[in-house]
Amino acid sequence: MTRLTALAQMLDRFSAAMGKYISWLALLMVLVQFLLVLARYVFGIGIIALQESVIYSFALLFMVGAADTLRRDGHVRIDIFYEKLGDKGRAAINLLGSLFLLIPVCLVILILSWPYVSGSWQIMEGSREGAGLPFLFLLKSLLLVFPVTMILQAIATILRSMNVFLRREGST
Repeated sequence: MTRLTALAQMLDRFSAAMGKYISWLALLMVLVQFLLVLARYVFGIGIIALQESVIYSFALLFMVGAADTLRRDGHVRIDIFYEKLGDKGRAAINLLGSLFLLIPVCLVILILSWPYVSGSWQIMEGSREGAGLPFLFLLKSLLLVFPVTMILQAIATILRSMNVFLRREGST
């Protein structure tokens, strides 16, 4: 196993682990939303902290789970040409897309989000609602976690793509 392959597999395992654990939030979100509906329509009470926890959970599920979705090739793409290409053609598209689209966009998100997130941390920003969650600064931190995890998964994609080009004919 080459070093490129080993590093790509390590990054893939990280994304897979994050995706596995974060996926449980979907079940938690459904249960909490059920409780919210029950509380509101049966007992006539609203629980702002629980409502916000559903929003936080969805953001966490989406932002942290995106890298695992990329690892699984689950993101939306136009497959008209991609599916008809061989291994090297797909590797070229994945390599170029990661290098010239995914990583630059993630770097822009990271750079532009930094002041917004650090400002939130400086004031330990919480909910605008009195009974809301006091952790808005943690939610906003996902704006930094998302591009970092996506860049790590993009690196794994780049390494796998390079491995396709470096592989000798007839070897596996």
